[in-house]
Amino acid sequence: MYSCQVAKTRNRSDEPDGDKPRLSKRTVTENALKLADADGLDALTIRKLAQNLGVTPMALYWHFRSKEDLLEGVAEQVWGEIDVNVDPDAPWWTQLQGLLESLVTVLRAHSAAAQLLLEHEKRNEAALRATEVTLDVLRRAGFDSQHASAIARSTLWTGITLVMSEPGYHPELPPEEREEMQRRSQVELAMLPAGKYPRLIECAVPMTTCDEPDFHYRFGIGLFIDGVKAAALRLSGEATTDTRSG
Repeated sequence: MYSCQVAKTRNRSDEPDGDKPRLSKRTVTENALKLADADGLDALTIRKLAQNLGVTPMALYWHFRSKEDLLEGVAEQVWGEIDVNVDPDAPWWTQLQGLLESLVTVLRAHSAAAQLLLEHEKRNEAALRATEVTLDVLRRAGFDSQHASAIARSTLWTGITLVMSEPGYHPELPPEEREEMQRRSQVELAMLPAGKYPRLIECAVPMTTCDEPDFHYRFGIGLFIDGVKAAALRLSGEATTDTRSG
């Protein structure tokens, strides 16, 4: 009996839950992301994820030492979904726009992703790769390292901000509660004193609802890219002036 007990314990060390094959790290992070999208990032716990996967919590600790460690893995999962394959023959601003559009697409696909990237900025391979590609696009466009770095950071923050600034953005609430919150916000603006806030009343609907989400994102991405292109022209003009002065 004693020998059998020892043999059984050794098998369990290879398979942490004792009953099922060890889960892959990707399977764990994919399911964690689904749970976070469904119930909110704050509701994601090791115990709840283990129950969803049909294993014991100890089986997950095989890959992740804590919830914080798990969230870092989920953040890497999100970064890995961003398409960083740019066309080197396309104009640099088209390449940059493609990267930003892919980031926004991923963030929109996962309701928890914007908060996740906002709160978990530790470097991982997927994030490093996306940043490297972005910096390379900008350096080849002629930006120096300081301006390229500033634009790369702004690209990430623009994507996050666009998602989190979409009117009615409250991923933690059920759809019906979000709609009610939007309705109340719209009524509050519409009921403001007309003599004092005529423009807020006029814009009550577009300020509080997003009937055309694609417009919100197209406009925001276009505004950012136009700003970067304008910066490139300004910097090239300053460089020309400095050369002539010298």
